[in-house]
Amino acid sequence: MSVEARDSLEKWTPPAGWPVRSRKDVEAILCAPGQPFEMEMVDIDGVPTRVWKNAHPTLAALADHARSHGDSEFLIYADERVTYEAWYRAVAALASELHNIGVSKGDRVSLAMRNLPEWPVIFFAAASIGAIVVPLNAWWTDQELVFGLTNSQTSVLLCDAERWDRIAPHMADLPDLKHIIVARGQAALANPARALEDIIGRPNAYADLPDQKLPAVDIAPDDPATIFYTSGTTGQPKGALGSHRNLTTNAVSVGYSGAAAALRRGDELPEPAVRVGLTVVPMFHCTACSAIMMPTVHGGHKMVFLHKWDTVRAMEIIEKEKVNSTGGVPFIAWQLIEHPDRDQYDLSSIDSIAYGGAPSAPELARKIYEVFGALPGNGWGMTETMATVTTHTAEDYLNRPTSCGPPVAAADLKIMSDDGNQEMPVGEVGELWARGPMVVKGYWNRPEATAETFVNGWVRTGDLARLDEEGFCHIVDRAKDMIIRGGENIYSSEVENILYDHPAVMDAALVGVDHKTLGEEPAAIVQLAPGKTASETEIQQWVRERMAAFNVPVKVLFRTESLPRNANGKILKKDLKALF
Repeated sequence: MSVEARDSLEKWTPPAGWPVRSRKDVEAILCAPGQPFEMEMVDIDGVPTRVWKNAHPTLAALADHARSHGDSEFLIYADERVTYEAWYRAVAALASELHNIGVSKGDRVSLAMRNLPEWPVIFFAAASIGAIVVPLNAWWTDQELVFGLTNSQTSVLLCDAERWDRIAPHMADLPDLKHIIVARGQAALANPARALEDIIGRPNAYADLPDQKLPAVDIAPDDPATIFYTSGTTGQPKGALGSHRNLTTNAVSVGYSGAAAALRRGDELPEPAVRVGLTVVPMFHCTACSAIMMPTVHGGHKMVFLHKWDTVRAMEIIEKEKVNSTGGVPFIAWQLIEHPDRDQYDLSSIDSIAYGGAPSAPELARKIYEVFGALPGNGWGMTETMATVTTHTAEDYLNRPTSCGPPVAAADLKIMSDDGNQEMPVGEVGELWARGPMVVKGYWNRPEATAETFVNGWVRTGDLARLDEEGFCHIVDRAKDMIIRGGENIYSSEVENILYDHPAVMDAALVGVDHKTLGEEPAAIVQLAPGKTASETEIQQWVRERMAAFNVPVKVLFRTESLPRNANGKILKKDLKALF
């Protein structure tokens, strides 16, 4: 997008004639026979499903394609830089070793580590030989890690030294675990653990590994490929069993979103170009693994890793590596926008900041334009949909800042009544159901939960939402987060959006607190922006002027530190409720 076009969008209002093309016209152009986004009908577990015809059939096929990017850089972490060719050699070497130690199709191989160059190597090495990769949450405690390993019946674990330190004392509780391969260990490893470096070396030496192909394994597109555990903000995490098709679908869905945005504004389709992304979302969540890594590998782009989120370090990396895109969750965008030292860094390479996984303030899209001149983007998905179902970018996002966008062309949404028996009219709030080639196969060893959540190709999301007349989705709230005050439904995300709009508020959450006669009442926890002040009365009046009185928080607590979140960026409301 030109500088002039960016400037005209800083306080964007729809210009005359926008959009140039309707969603229906865009889909007809992009998905026509012979086009990159052509679709076809296939049978997935007995359900006729519309899929991207040109998506790679398996992760092994995607890895072979990615090798064609050759000496283009793929992975960057501190002073470590790995090209696509070097990465592929490491993938092939590790896949061969896993094959040699007896890993076969359907075996579970767990992956537990921070965002490191080894992560994409391990993931593709295991998946390419038909194993089911189990990315474990690196933030988990030792007991939670043991749960994941036990529940998945993992036989091979690849992890970093920090995770191994947590797991090693519990080996007696893990009889299924036969092989442990540890990366970046500082001390000598005792049997059965051994060093990953003894198999593939350190990342900067991957290019010296032998030239070999992946082991030949017969894999079908809908064979299991992953088990991603749900966030587990309530109850015990469930393992969502994903397929190869689920993951390779995202590589095409993200591309479709970008192409659709160009056609909506009347531009020609952009020429392919290498982009640099700062990946700060943990790879063990499907947002990063599926919605970020899959299109990156497909398009030959770069992934820059950060050890842990630090706003100053992130700005240093953006300046040094000429990063084009970052984000992941709204909190990251706000941290960049609000940092007092932002003007000391050259962040002009940033042209896209996108996020999902948590509610975002409507003002955030405009702020991204004003501060960075960048295209804002968000979307909606969940572990059960392997991330992307809807995408919302550029002018469409600015035009509907409270929406998470329309479904990509290969997906469908509908709004259903509480009992699941009736589809709701346009504009009515109900439970959001989604279907498409990104919906996972079900829950690992949880047949009852699978039958309850997955219905004839549709997934019951548990989100309360509405669809507008053009098919754009508006998430109202999680059903379990809705506060009912004396019979009045309070949708916490709507109140949070109002709180976010306050000029002094940087982060906010609404929770329900018990009330003797009303059942529960809304209470707010707020983090103020640096240098800003506000009182409880001021915040309450701000909401009262913009919403019905029953939405006004009866209490407002102020925090100086960030609100507690899980690794996927979702605020841990059960922790906040205890503050009241």
